[in-house]
Amino acid sequence: MKVQTDAPQVHKPPSAPHPRQDGGKGVFESLIPGLRRSVAEEGYALPTPIQEQCIPLILEGRDILGTAQTGTGKTAAFALPILQMLSGRPRSSGRGAPRVLVLAPTRELAAQIDDSLRAYGRHLAIRHTVVFGGVNQARQVTALDRGVDILTATPGRLLDLVEQGYIHLDRVEHLVLDEVDRMLDMGFIPDVRRVLALLPSRRQTLFFSATMPRCMEDLARSIVRDPVRVAVSPGVPVVEMIDQKVAFVEKKNKDALLIHLLSDPGVTKVLVFTQMKHTANKLVKKLSVHGIQATAIHGNKSQSVRTKSLEEFRRGGIRVLVATDLAARGLDVDEITHVINYDLPVEAETYVHRIGRTARAGAGGDAISICCMEDLEQLRAIDRLLGAPVPVLDGHPFHWEEALRLRAPVQAPFGRNVVRTRRTQTASRRRPSPPHRR
Repeated sequence: MKVQTDAPQVHKPPSAPHPRQDGGKGVFESLIPGLRRSVAEEGYALPTPIQEQCIPLILEGRDILGTAQTGTGKTAAFALPILQMLSGRPRSSGRGAPRVLVLAPTRELAAQIDDSLRAYGRHLAIRHTVVFGGVNQARQVTALDRGVDILTATPGRLLDLVEQGYIHLDRVEHLVLDEVDRMLDMGFIPDVRRVLALLPSRRQTLFFSATMPRCMEDLARSIVRDPVRVAVSPGVPVVEMIDQKVAFVEKKNKDALLIHLLSDPGVTKVLVFTQMKHTANKLVKKLSVHGIQATAIHGNKSQSVRTKSLEEFRRGGIRVLVATDLAARGLDVDEITHVINYDLPVEAETYVHRIGRTARAGAGGDAISICCMEDLEQLRAIDRLLGAPVPVLDGHPFHWEEALRLRAPVQAPFGRNVVRTRRTQTASRRRPSPPHRR
């Protein structure tokens, strides 16, 4: 029994769960037949921790204050129970009047959530659509006119369509705010507050963020009511699953080192991060000259081009995706084997977000950071955040020995939780090392 309090309640999985009598499928067995069929078709044998915790609570009608990173199964954790609740209620007859509103920070994430709703709800008579900027709104308006039960949207395009009279938010029963930390980073919170002012006060609210600093807690308390807090893998376990390395190199050899790393046959699906858009374009051209298929996504690319590039990357038509941090926000691609930081990020926390792209739902991964003289200060900040130096990858032909002398010893910041690396993991959790690390 949960105690009713004003503060968020902490809901955690038991440390030693009792053996199940349901074959291990847990909360999936509580779903209606159409959803169970979809779950099986998606290949989900067992629920992830966040699904195990969230699905029953959402079905109870509780507000959720969730801390979970991308790749933990979060979308299914809220989509499945919402679909189940809608399936048992009469369909709304109002055009452009959704019963569920899902807000996401980026076009890519919004589209991925809508794709998931399509997959999970394929055996249910529930209508859904997605709206976002950067494309002509005509098709979006047509879909809204047909009627919609679940609307996924980015804040800007949503408000545009509300002001034009195509969307009415007075019938929303469930609100999902996904990746709120990214919305905060991107300056969307004023728009989110404008949306909130248009919603009924009587609603269920599901609030998800990868991190939950004090400012985020304060924001959440103004939105959710008597929430249950669900905290799943807030960062450390995901990073622990990643085999991290830093490769020291002189700046003139950065391109050559990247090509050397990508020539390894064990590097099969790679996300390369750059700081600048023009750098991303330059790398794609350089890699193409060396016979390495790559594409770039960044803010100067049209939405249609970005969508096409992501789809090619997902299905394996292109094995290297070069991206800026802004373009990669909300990127949800499974089976990325490697993240390579061609440029180190300015903020150490961004490093953790980047490398987490290769640790999806409990899978391991590899992250290699290319570091030259200009990057040493950022590397020191990353080392301090992790609480230990990122191990050195020195078995490559461009190794810069001088950097080892210049690298400062790590001192974890006082009073701060440090993120542990995978260096101390047992052999049983390691995947076989690709040739560049042998």
